[in-house]
Amino acid sequence: MSDNISIFDTTLRDGTQGEGISLSADDKLKIAQKLDALGVHYIEGGNPGSNSKDIEFFQRVKTLNLTARITAFGSTRRKNSIAEQDASLLRIVESGVPAATLVGKAWDFHVHTALQTTLEENLAMIYDSFAFLKRNGMEAMYDAEHFFDGYKHNAEYAIAALRKAQEAGADWLVLCDTNGGTLPSEIHEIVTRVREQLTTPIGIHTHNDCELAVANSLAAVQAGARQVQGTINGYGERCGNANLCSIIPNLQIKMKYNCLPDEKLRMLTNTARYISEIANVNMPVGQAYVGNAAFAHKGGIHVSAIMKDSKTYEHINPELVGNKQRILVSELAGQSNIISKAHELGLDINANNDKTKQIMEQIKDLEHQGYQFEGADASLELLLRDAFTETKEIFKVESFKMHVEKTNGEMVSEAIVKINVGGQQVYTAAEGNGPVNALDNALRKALVQFYPKIEEFHLTDYKVRVIDEKDTTAAKVRVLVESTDLNNTWSTVGVSSNVIEASWEALLDSVRYALLNMDKVESNVTDSTERLGLINH
Repeated sequence: MSDNISIFDTTLRDGTQGEGISLSADDKLKIAQKLDALGVHYIEGGNPGSNSKDIEFFQRVKTLNLTARITAFGSTRRKNSIAEQDASLLRIVESGVPAATLVGKAWDFHVHTALQTTLEENLAMIYDSFAFLKRNGMEAMYDAEHFFDGYKHNAEYAIAALRKAQEAGADWLVLCDTNGGTLPSEIHEIVTRVREQLTTPIGIHTHNDCELAVANSLAAVQAGARQVQGTINGYGERCGNANLCSIIPNLQIKMKYNCLPDEKLRMLTNTARYISEIANVNMPVGQAYVGNAAFAHKGGIHVSAIMKDSKTYEHINPELVGNKQRILVSELAGQSNIISKAHELGLDINANNDKTKQIMEQIKDLEHQGYQFEGADASLELLLRDAFTETKEIFKVESFKMHVEKTNGEMVSEAIVKINVGGQQVYTAAEGNGPVNALDNALRKALVQFYPKIEEFHLTDYKVRVIDEKDTTAAKVRVLVESTDLNNTWSTVGVSSNVIEASWEALLDSVRYALLNMDKVESNVTDSTERLGLINH
């Protein structure tokens, strides 16, 4: 099958209606550029004139010269008025965008209850609004709100709403499952019927209230829809919108539709994680295709099999969507996990190696103490490199101090760090928003003069878990720190009965890992031209 599917991204509009998501104009511009690089066909930026952020976005996005069609959002004209005088429609035209999506009622219940107007007036609102956009030379898409509920309640009227938009020249008729309550079989049946009665291309816009938004989108495409609307990572109101990060690879890899060029599809994971970072929303590790654990393997039998052929436990090649295979190592893992992880790092070891057996015992012992390496891939890599390679000391921590006091009703945290880099001692102090942030700031302040690239990454998540609850305030805690440089994400772990010490351990691992994996490190220390190695624990 070689049909082309238009990908319509509404992360910047419908996605921002999700709880906890707020994007500045700068954020929206960054995301728009990332989406354009991914190759989506439409980027819905918001409602021109509805708020200052959207006004600024539409003004500034023109200077980016994006390939995707920037699309404005609005609604059909107000009841008992004319389109040429409707403020919302005028703002859309004045924004200068080439395309617009207008939402209009397709459910007679909503016409009577929400709009409080007649069925005839609603049809006139639809016709007048799209005719106005077409007179102004715009590509026009009709988002038929609550279409599936409307069709099941009054199919004749729902089709009449679509037909009015078609008569006015609408370029797409987008069927919306606004409440997210329709089943895939219903979607397929109704889209099939609609295609039999209308000639305008069909789109699909689904919500995830029944965890069916992706399945419903795929069913609609199978029935003939050729535009799919959704958001990156499924952001959206209530339970979210259809997740394009699942829809696109399902359509392209599994169902053989054309959505994105193959080289663009490989940018999907990076795009999902970048937008997650900008939106300040943690991605679920198990998110399909692009999640950190989407191709992660822990069970020894599984790992042994994928070392022979990855198809044994992977439904696609992870690289097709820009993700990668990960081998998790824990007390439940066998030697196959250790060997596979080491090979991934370029370390030449085998099952008969005594060091392999030693490191396996060491990992089991550490996990018995409370460490958890399946969620701390970077700490595990440091552990393996330390065991199997000659390692070089990047820097040495001589001491650190913490000072916390309450002054004038405010808590103030200050960290003092003394480190040694290439024989040169550095002593710095820094304040922070809490002890961990103060330690992070002080360590960076000490290292930045030697390793300027340390500014290219930052901490994105910090989790503390009590290991032995029965010991109450004296219990051991496990701290997991997640860091990112917008291209890669890594996690580190620390364990101690002192939460500051556990945090410091995880923080040090994060910094060491980052410096280890930078291709070049600008440094004014002796032998800085050598390839960067690993600090000994």
